[in-house]
Amino acid sequence: MSSGKILVAQGGGPTAVINQSLAGVVLEARRFRDVSLVYGALHGVRGIINEDLVDLTRETSHNLELVAATPSSALGSTRDKPDVPYCAEIFKVLQAHQIEQFYYIGGNDSSDTVRIVSEQAQAAGYPLRCIHIPKTIDNDLVGSDHTPGFPSAARFVAQAFAGANLDNASLPGVYVGVVMGRHAGFLTAASALGKKFADDGPHLIYLPERVFSLEQFLKDVKACYARYGRCVIAVSEGIHDASGTPIASLLAKDIEHDAHGNVQLSGTGALADLLCDEIKAKLGIKRVRGDTFGYLQRSFIGCVSDVDQREAREVGEKAVQFAMWGQRNGSVAIKRTGFYSVDYELLPLDAVAGKTRTMEDEFISASGTDVTDAFRLYLRPLLGSGMPDAFRLRPAPVAKILHK
Repeated sequence: MSSGKILVAQGGGPTAVINQSLAGVVLEARRFRDVSLVYGALHGVRGIINEDLVDLTRETSHNLELVAATPSSALGSTRDKPDVPYCAEIFKVLQAHQIEQFYYIGGNDSSDTVRIVSEQAQAAGYPLRCIHIPKTIDNDLVGSDHTPGFPSAARFVAQAFAGANLDNASLPGVYVGVVMGRHAGFLTAASALGKKFADDGPHLIYLPERVFSLEQFLKDVKACYARYGRCVIAVSEGIHDASGTPIASLLAKDIEHDAHGNVQLSGTGALADLLCDEIKAKLGIKRVRGDTFGYLQRSFIGCVSDVDQREAREVGEKAVQFAMWGQRNGSVAIKRTGFYSVDYELLPLDAVAGKTRTMEDEFISASGTDVTDAFRLYLRPLLGSGMPDAFRLRPAPVAKILHK
């Protein structure tokens, strides 16, 4: 006999719209009379194995809508990266609570978790429908035109660089902004959408899809500074040399590592400081400043794309529809169908799980330090409506008398 119970969880880094997907699952599921209870797991898969579950069926629709419009992960998240034994523990809890549908909102690692749990359920002959709901600001899930969370983070990056450019134009110097993205440069590339005039920054953009040479970097900065009298630079935290070694680890004396053993790239500020030090020391430019965007771009409450909000809600709704009406597990994908419209598909889990998308060559300029018009056309509709604009004076010079 069917229990009618479903479980939803959120994993990985939070985004500005991940709660739209959560609300989409809960509200859509409550429309089906076959669903009796909607549970949420606190702090992702760790909450599942600890049985830290909450009953979302009791949430009012009004409060769910308020939460949906709030950035970050309402259920809490985790950086746990489940292996097969860990997933076996997840499956035990799902069985014990008679969960029939499992929805996990997350990125690459989350999709792999859903795949493993799905396979274990099938091996045990347990009727569990497993659906991965996409989320990541890195935009690095394969099979999707783009991923919920990325457009809002990209909107923040574009606006932040537009502001940095205005500041830099007022007090000229060199500015280095480091943006998240270990393997994929989509978010760093979004900085280009903040440009209005031909001489606006960012003047140089460095992505992990291209090999980074410190020597060439300094040449680029020197040439840009000579041309404009200033230089605004967007750098992905994941830039690396020809051997794949992160530049941050080559320049830094002390290296931090994250929970998965990777070189700590986010939140340290090291890369920006190190590149600024190189510019000062090698080029002799005195006014050099650096920022690390770090977590700011993930859940910034005042900078959310309305397109991103709508699509994040719809991937949650479609996940429930695929589970209720379909006969297979999978990962929800966004497909672009017009200049700007989208449709949704359910991809096989093994087509997405554990794989990483990087920026396509057609999006990166031949120089490797800028993006192409193809990328601008790709990203612009995702940023949503109401993007702010900047203007300039049209100065009419007055003839000099004392300093002719």
